[in-house]
Amino acid sequence: MKGKNYINGAFVDSASSEVFESRNPAYCDEVLGTFPLSSADDVNNAVLAAKTAYDTWRKISRIRRGEYLDELAQLLKKDREAISQLVSKECGKGIAEGRADVTEGIHMVQYIFGTTRMPYGDIIDSEIVEKDSFMRRRPKGVVAAITPWNFPFAIPLWLICPSVVEGNTVVLKPSRETPCVANKIAEYVHAAGFPPGVINVIHGGCGDALVRHSDTQVILFTGSCEVGEGIKKIAAESYNKMCACEMGGKNAIIVLDGANMEIAVNASILSAFKTSGQRCTSAGRLILHVNMLEEFEKRFVELAKRIKIGNPLDEEVFMGPVINQAATEKILRYNDFAKNEGAEVLLDGSRLTGGGYDKGYFMSPFVYRMKNNPKSRVLHEEVFGPHVAIIPVESIDEAINVYNDTEYGLSCAVITEDFRKARRIRDDCEYGLGYVNLPTIGAEVHLPFGGLKKSGTGLPSASTLIDAVTHRTAWTVNHDLEIKMAQGLSAKLS
Repeated sequence: MKGKNYINGAFVDSASSEVFESRNPAYCDEVLGTFPLSSADDVNNAVLAAKTAYDTWRKISRIRRGEYLDELAQLLKKDREAISQLVSKECGKGIAEGRADVTEGIHMVQYIFGTTRMPYGDIIDSEIVEKDSFMRRRPKGVVAAITPWNFPFAIPLWLICPSVVEGNTVVLKPSRETPCVANKIAEYVHAAGFPPGVINVIHGGCGDALVRHSDTQVILFTGSCEVGEGIKKIAAESYNKMCACEMGGKNAIIVLDGANMEIAVNASILSAFKTSGQRCTSAGRLILHVNMLEEFEKRFVELAKRIKIGNPLDEEVFMGPVINQAATEKILRYNDFAKNEGAEVLLDGSRLTGGGYDKGYFMSPFVYRMKNNPKSRVLHEEVFGPHVAIIPVESIDEAINVYNDTEYGLSCAVITEDFRKARRIRDDCEYGLGYVNLPTIGAEVHLPFGGLKKSGTGLPSASTLIDAVTHRTAWTVNHDLEIKMAQGLSAKLS
């Protein structure tokens, strides 16, 4: 694929004509495509296109704006399998997960289209009976969307769809690891007939210029905490910027005494090793009541040993490669940290070699037991790989304390047959996404997606992104022939 930037309704090269490559993480010598290495000049062009399109786009009927999304959904559904194959090939997750990524993106387009004919805004009683008061929403302007590689299809659509249906225009800057998928999104946007400048896509290392641009009013970001913190600082320096950042997690499954062991083990495997542990909602910690520990460990480790690792396009593969060499080195480094911090290793994961593994970044699961330690790096820092700790606890109170003992607060799952204990977890753990007898993964688009503490800024994505991309405005109409003021304020002039 020879990709291009998509600016003002046209596919164009970068201003410098420099390019970078996208490679298959399962076969590192396979180049999937070349893409523009964009600079500040390209950012300026994309933002200008979005700013120019904004005034006309926001004045189009909200229902009509939604119809463009409906057209987009129809096109995407026709090519679902081909897009899924591309997702799996470029980011390395198994084809079943590639299909789920694409389905989730389509669901987001459909969901947002469906909201356009639903009740919108609020009618609120005034203190004065002769007045009608309304709460309305107004778009904010140009939205910068900066997205990660691990959900290269769904997350861009999470951010684009609510933004444009509310009347904003968008500049998408996808991950450099997955430009092929972003380029495909641009092709479908173009085919759906969106007016030029409403949705723009620029590739390469231009995120900082996009965030700092004076004409971007909203920054939507999904990625690491370090980058998100930098974005928040930049936004704070401007009077007219706001940001919504989703920044990862140190998630956990809590398995309480008397839990259903089958659900506990299966939910933990899914949470720890789907996408090779490279989800912001992946569980890097399994918090086990001591009465459940022996049987759980035996079954969990045996099942982890049987996980099929290989080419993500193989229907039987559970784990594909991790994304790149840097990710491989980071995971191995944290595996060593666990050993140095006194962990009891139950399954020693490593980089896989030989056969079909030599050309890709394939890692096997690393599983260990360790008591909670506030000073431990591996129990508190996000690893983003197939690296999981089993932490024994003796009570629900200890389980809650251990769960909360991180700087993150994204996803929490509890496995229990006791609804009272489930409610304790619901009320006392610090999370944005909570589950009972389920994995920590599996968010749905009509629910909010975001976390607390270092995991987010309290402005979640998915269904609730509307609060980040619109202003709430008050509109009050007087139907009387004289002015009457609230709070008993006199309207007399003398």
